[in-house]
Amino acid sequence: MLDPHIDRLLAKRYRIQKLIGTGAMSRVYLASDILLGGVPVAIKFLALAIEQQTKIRVRDRFEQEAKICALLSQKTSHIVQVTDYGVDENDNPFYVMEYLQGKSLGHVIRLQPLSLATFLRLARQISIGLQCAHQGIWINDAICPIIHRDLKPSNILVLHDSKSKELIKILDFGIAKLLQPDSNRTNYYLGTLAYSSPEQMDGKELDCRSDIYSLGIMMFEMLTGKMPLQADTQSFGGWYKTHLSQQPRSLNSVAPRLEIPQTLADLVMSCMAKAPDDRPQTMSEIIEALVLLEQRYGDRSLKTQPTQDMSEFMISWPQDKPIADIVFSAPISNNGEISAGLWVMLPQQEIRKRLLNIRYNQFLCIMAPHPMMLWITVLYNQQHGPKWLPCYLDMKMSQTRETARLLGELGQYRLLLFAREEPQRPCACTLVPIAPAQCRLMQNWLTTSQVLTSVAEPQTSKSLLKKEFDELKPQILKKLEAIR
Repeated sequence: MLDPHIDRLLAKRYRIQKLIGTGAMSRVYLASDILLGGVPVAIKFLALAIEQQTKIRVRDRFEQEAKICALLSQKTSHIVQVTDYGVDENDNPFYVMEYLQGKSLGHVIRLQPLSLATFLRLARQISIGLQCAHQGIWINDAICPIIHRDLKPSNILVLHDSKSKELIKILDFGIAKLLQPDSNRTNYYLGTLAYSSPEQMDGKELDCRSDIYSLGIMMFEMLTGKMPLQADTQSFGGWYKTHLSQQPRSLNSVAPRLEIPQTLADLVMSCMAKAPDDRPQTMSEIIEALVLLEQRYGDRSLKTQPTQDMSEFMISWPQDKPIADIVFSAPISNNGEISAGLWVMLPQQEIRKRLLNIRYNQFLCIMAPHPMMLWITVLYNQQHGPKWLPCYLDMKMSQTRETARLLGELGQYRLLLFAREEPQRPCACTLVPIAPAQCRLMQNWLTTSQVLTSVAEPQTSKSLLKKEFDELKPQILKKLEAIR
């Protein structure tokens, strides 16, 4: 039987080309947006058979899914973007999504084991998407948190950018729960048996900790390729008993050859605790833990015991510097390698907030009345805003000239973050690239500053640069806010 949707012009705009996915309640088609010159889009239709059986309830849920995805995709790039919604001439609802070419996480983890770096990168992105959902969207003049309720590998799409870096998109908010003050309790089961929380199986009211349980099961599977729980039967009753009473297997018992950091194993197992109060209480806690793990193990393979962590990065806070919130520059020597370094000390909580960030840098310089360069580093995220880390380099001092030379020649620097509470060793070290145009400018500034004579105190030039920096801040912030 021919599909009536194929080659159809929907809403005088979308030319439907082929069926690309089916589900219990919906069918998804590839289409071209002729209004935008044939841009490919995906269109999701409510399945007619389902609509006829439970028309009002299912249509309401379908419309809610479109609304949730549309609003959430404005907050994060890790949730599929919905761009249009409507009802066709046959009274069949549909919505239009970005067309994504990737593979489901389920397919990826079946194909080959994940490296530890890839696992941490994917788990962090999934957690960011869930955090945005749990933080809620505006509905009827109130913030309503959203619980996904069907988190599993097949609902996670893995894309690759031009640099072969993975980008996660969370799909299928079809049974998501809006936690509105006047909402009715959901007293029937919806979800996927193997990934459902004990309270979900028991028909209780859910909060974000139910998604955290599902995430724990999924992280276990991502690390080992196996499930932490095994039901006697694949029936509801079999999984009900399993989730409520069976303790999950340990990562080590399932995959003894994998060198999984103990802190990561503890995190995964805590997410699968039977009682919601025994799990991490928010996605923020999980993100913080994953970011710290990524800083320490982000370039390691799961089959290789890490040979270097931050405690082995043999750099300590200089004795001539105070234990205080400061930023300064100094070359770094580690294992015979010399690099430019930006040394930063902040409260530990501030560092944890800023590890998950967009990094930005820029360099300014004036030659008169005294040669002086301003090295601007910004740590930015949408929740906490910018953390400005300015550093002034007197271009007439030999040590700072050496730092400027390393910056210009190497095109990168190490950002060392020290916590005031534990200043002995850096708690994070990140390699930050510099744009080639900025490197060329620095090399020119270095050459020019050598032949110039200072005609005023360095503080005069520093004050001029500070004024220019203050005027530049809104422009930099605008750039950062535009980055998703």
